[in-house]
Amino acid sequence: MLKLFRSIRKGLLSENKLSKYLVYALGEIILLVIGILIALAINNLNQDRIKEKNEQIYLLGLREEFQFSKAKLEELIAVNKANFEGAKQILEHSSSPTNDLDERDFSRLMYASLSMDIAFNPNNSLLTEMINSGNLKNISNPVLRILLTNWIATLEDIERQERDLGIQRERVLDLFRRNEYSLKTILLHTGLYEEFGFPDSGSHHSNLSLMESREFENNMLMFILTSAATETAHYEPLMQDLEDIQALIDAEIE
Repeated sequence: MLKLFRSIRKGLLSENKLSKYLVYALGEIILLVIGILIALAINNLNQDRIKEKNEQIYLLGLREEFQFSKAKLEELIAVNKANFEGAKQILEHSSSPTNDLDERDFSRLMYASLSMDIAFNPNNSLLTEMINSGNLKNISNPVLRILLTNWIATLEDIERQERDLGIQRERVLDLFRRNEYSLKTILLHTGLYEEFGFPDSGSHHSNLSLMESREFENNMLMFILTSAATETAHYEPLMQDLEDIQALIDAEIE
């Protein structure tokens, strides 16, 4: 093909046909430009296919991460609710004139309400890698990109709330560092003392006087209020964000 073009060009020049040569040269330039544009278009199509393939890989990975995170959040909401309900039962009994809560039930309610720490630890390894490496730009949906970026900031807010809840929990538990109350009694009535293999001396100190303590009541109220706020003001909106992200990811997966 190139040899043909050269022979035509030489023929026109040898025949001294300048105008025809210029028309031919212009046509050759146009053909060259068209060839370059076609090559660029093919390259762009290949790049788009690679980008779409990478985006699908990221989306599948993100879907798996957020499915795992949703399961953990559901479990954590259930634990927080159980803590809240157990603590509320204790205060309901303490404020009741009859107060028929015995030592065993009190110990079990205390253990059920305060033994479990609250901490949401989602799997964000892929999302963190995408943000740090700049690969979040591979997500073509702008709304999804914004939600994924905001997710990390939201988790920092959740962590602050969980720290506050942990502080309120510790303030209740700190009462059992005092001489007046016995952690051993709670462990005995929940079966943990025996499970750990500790010897039972037979002397059990009652903790029921806590039910008459204003300090205990105040600390439990702060714990209950913080637990309720953690669910309604933090976990429920977080679950909504998580479900919105999941829906957008599912819509983008081919």
